[in-house]
Amino acid sequence: MAKSDSDVIGQLLQDVFVKRDGLKFLLERLLNETMQSEVAAHVQAGVHERSEERRGHRNGYKPRTLKTRVGELELSVPQVRACEPYHPSMFAKWQRSERALLVACAEMYFQGVSTRNVRDVLEAMCDGEISSMTVSRVAAELDEKLLTFRHRRLDGTEYPYMHIDARYEKVRVDGRVVSQAVLVAVGFTSEGKREILDWRVGDSESQETWGEMFRQLKDRGLKGLKLLTSDAHSGIRAAMERHFQGVAWQRCRVHFKREVLRKVSWKVYRDVAAELVVVFAPNERTECLRRGEEMAARWETRCPAVAGMLREGLEDCLAVLDFPEHHRKRLQSTNMLENLMKRLKKRSRVVGVFPNRCSCHRLLGAQLIEVNDDWLVQDKPYFNMQNVNLNEIPVRIRAVA
Repeated sequence: MAKSDSDVIGQLLQDVFVKRDGLKFLLERLLNETMQSEVAAHVQAGVHERSEERRGHRNGYKPRTLKTRVGELELSVPQVRACEPYHPSMFAKWQRSERALLVACAEMYFQGVSTRNVRDVLEAMCDGEISSMTVSRVAAELDEKLLTFRHRRLDGTEYPYMHIDARYEKVRVDGRVVSQAVLVAVGFTSEGKREILDWRVGDSESQETWGEMFRQLKDRGLKGLKLLTSDAHSGIRAAMERHFQGVAWQRCRVHFKREVLRKVSWKVYRDVAAELVVVFAPNERTECLRRGEEMAARWETRCPAVAGMLREGLEDCLAVLDFPEHHRKRLQSTNMLENLMKRLKKRSRVVGVFPNRCSCHRLLGAQLIEVNDDWLVQDKPYFNMQNVNLNEIPVRIRAVA
């Protein structure tokens, strides 16, 4: 009597804990069975099934190998005729960031860049050596996907909120290892959903670099922007003044507090931090400014730099008070974006020094697209936009200092 599929799978599961290649054989069986189900849906008929809805026929199998971290899998890809070609979904869903990491490491390997553990990473991910032709093919495929994503139109919805930030990576440029800025922009739709709008690698966070990103976002149809949250980098402020006139700017409160606390000694660090909490506690602008002035007066003699920062920058941290109260906690800082930057750092740490700008752009971009895909399928929006009319909000615009 022939074994049922469940018996076979059960035996393979046992082999996982007994045989050296048990996990590999289990994965092979699962992928082959998955392709059988997919091709049945593709031709709309099972094996030897008579159906009026049938739109194609099976036409044998084509052997294909797939290198994974559990070994090289031997697969049998079903072929069809009299209909559109069948493409297994698992090949297309091979993680983009993993492919990008492969390309980044491989480029360093072939160019002789000395980076710790590069060889180990390649062997673990690719189950052996890879060819330069494979690297080039995968890189071209990734670059096309990244370009399509970054050039997609944005005029299908409005983006009332946007957060921007940057982190720095070590990149080899003209034979030297230099720091390159990775700029990231996240938008929030009128439905409250998050989206990665754009990213780019540049020499610095200059007005020109941020300005080019802002210009391209507008060219792609970005509209409805009411509030932009960022740190107080001069390049951001200058680019915003030129490209986003009439948009309110929220200075990240977390960055502001850090900058204030850097100006005091450890002896008074806790006292200053506690007073800053009191300053930002009210939900009313004039009260925050009053408390800020009182704090500035108290510290003017002991630490004039703290007093100066409070008087110069506190009001920029209060733009969020003009927006819905239940949105303010997530609008007042770029904490969400900083967490995203930590995720990028976790990936880029494996590489260490990128062999070129394209490699850096490819790896981090692939990771950002994966994050965007995760956000799109989340049921709960990041902001509750029900009964919210942002057009009625009186936005106060401060001139750039």
